[in-house]
Amino acid sequence: MPLITDSNLARPDDFYEALIDMHRDLTDAQSQSANAQLILLLANHIGDLAILREAMDLAREGVLDIAPPTP
Repeated sequence: MPLITDSNLARPDDFYEALIDMHRDLTDAQSQSANAQLILLLANHIGDLAILREAMDLAREGVLDIAPPTP
């Protein structure tokens, strides 16, 4: 099964709000830890290394495509 990259959330705005709420009142370090824990929980749920690698590759490409700020 290939990685689903088209919108697949029934209520994406509700998910985004819940994600933001998860970080509310956390320090930067706590937010990073919460993100890492969420990633590991979802990776375990997915369970398919090929899908996870594809998702990691796409996520990394997305970050590398962001131009650094000009001085």
